[in-house]
Amino acid sequence: MIEKILDAAEGLFAQHGLYGVTLKDVAKQVGVHHTLLNYYFSDKKTLFDAVFARRAVVTSERRMKALDDYDAATAGRPTVEGALRAFLDTDLDLYIEGGEGWKNYAQLGAQVANAPEWGAELMDTNFDPVVLRLIDLLRKALPECADEDIFWGYHFVTGALMLTLARTGRIDKLSGGLCRSEDFSAVKERMATFMAAGFIAVCRERAGKRGR
Repeated sequence: MIEKILDAAEGLFAQHGLYGVTLKDVAKQVGVHHTLLNYYFSDKKTLFDAVFARRAVVTSERRMKALDDYDAATAGRPTVEGALRAFLDTDLDLYIEGGEGWKNYAQLGAQVANAPEWGAELMDTNFDPVVLRLIDLLRKALPECADEDIFWGYHFVTGALMLTLARTGRIDKLSGGLCRSEDFSAVKERMATFMAAGFIAVCRERAGKRGR
């Protein structure tokens, strides 16, 4: 029953957001009386947090393993693109292969990442360790790069990823259908390469300025 509740809530939250869904809405979707939801979850935010955490642990563990494996395979000498691929591609594979549930979670993640009043804490709790592991690899790949530039680079990476996960359809319209916001495979082919070039360009330029 818990999984049915979480699945139903995930779909509704993905479509309508935290404030656009009630426990009664979820209960109706599941086909039970809303008092049953109150038995499992004290309020809507508790349910939302449970929905978010359920898949967050899966993607965090997968990415952490991918980053650790890549670090070991390169004997501690990663490349920027390799580190980004371990982090990004591993996550994108879940949305490519995981069905509608994972696509709903992707949209949910985009909402959480853009809700500073309550989303930041959820992101911190669920993703800080794996993000800092990526930062560790990027420092190894860019030993002369200032920490602030690496963190800004991550900021740009995660911004692009969250916009992708939101599936707004805007790129579909802008490109006249040439690109589709649903096409995570196309994103996977390009994002790490694009972002790696940005990291390298910024770090080289900033290092040159510091050396003057």
